[in-house]
Amino acid sequence: MSVSRHASHVWSSSIAMSIARRTIDHWPKHKKECKLHAAELHDEALFKDPPAKEDCPICFLPMPYELLSCMSLPPATTSSVPIVDFAKANEGLAQVDMEEYYSCCGKSICGGCMHSFFESRNDEKCPFCKSEIDKTDGESVEDLMKRVEANDAGAMYILGSNYYHGNEGLQQDRERAMELWTRAAKLGSSKAHYQLGCTYGEGGELKKSKFHYEAAAMAGNEKARCNLGNLEGKSGNVGRGLKHLKIAASAGHHQAMHNLLVAFRTGMVNRAAIDSTLTAYNTSCAKMRSEARDAFIRFKMRRIERNNA
Repeated sequence: MSVSRHASHVWSSSIAMSIARRTIDHWPKHKKECKLHAAELHDEALFKDPPAKEDCPICFLPMPYELLSCMSLPPATTSSVPIVDFAKANEGLAQVDMEEYYSCCGKSICGGCMHSFFESRNDEKCPFCKSEIDKTDGESVEDLMKRVEANDAGAMYILGSNYYHGNEGLQQDRERAMELWTRAAKLGSSKAHYQLGCTYGEGGELKKSKFHYEAAAMAGNEKARCNLGNLEGKSGNVGRGLKHLKIAASAGHHQAMHNLLVAFRTGMVNRAAIDSTLTAYNTSCAKMRSEARDAFIRFKMRRIERNNA
C-alpha cells in the first residue's frame, strides 16, 4: 500500500471511530428525545393523505377494496350510512371480490368490466388482453408461478391466497402462503400487508400485525386503516383511532364512516369534522360507481339467492 493510500485509510478509520464514539456518548443522553423524534416522523408518514386508489385498466374508475363501496345507494348522512344497512341485509356479498387478477397479462379488472365483457359472450377470454382463460387448475397455477418468477406482486398475493385456502387444486400450505405474501408485501402490495396483518393478529402476534396494518394503510388500504382505528380505540388511544377512521372513511370505507358517526353521536367528534368527512366519503363512493358495477353486484346477489334457495 502506498503512503498516500495508507494515510487515507488511517484517516477514514479515525473519522469512523470518532463518529462511533460520539454516537455512543450521544445515545444515553438523548435516547428519549431520539425515540420521540422517530415516533413523530413515523406518525407524520402514517397519518398523511394516502395515495390514490389504482384504476381499473379498462373503465379507468378507482378500484374499491370492498365490493359494496361502489354500490349506487343514497349518500350517507349524520343519520345513517345506507351501505352499512345494505351490507347487513346482504351478508353474502362480503365474500365477493370487486376485482379479479388475470395472470395472462398481470392485470386486475373490476367486476363491472368483467360482467360487461362476459355478458357479450366472451366468458372464455381475458377482458383486457383477450387471451384464452378456459384452463385447468394446474394450468392456472402454472401461469401464476410464471408471474411470480417475474416478481409480480399481484401474482404472489393470489398464489399465496390459493395456498392459504387450498384453492385451485393446491394442497393447503399456510407457511408457503405467508412466504408469498411477505414477498408481495416487500414489493409494495397493500393487500399482502393486510393479509399478513390479519394472520399475525389471529395468531396473537400483535406487534407484527400492527406493523403490517400500518404498512397497508400507508399504501392506501382503507380496510387496514379501519382496523387500526378500531384497535387504537380499544387500546384507549381514542385520538389516534379517530384519525385512522377519518382517513378510511374519507377514502370511501363504509364501516369506518359508520363508526365515526357513532363517535359523533357520543360527542367524541365535532360537527365540522363529521360534515367534512361525510362530504369526502360520499365523493369517494361516487367516483367508484357505475352502471356496470351495479349490474355486477345485482348479478352476484341473484347467484347468492339461487345458491341459498
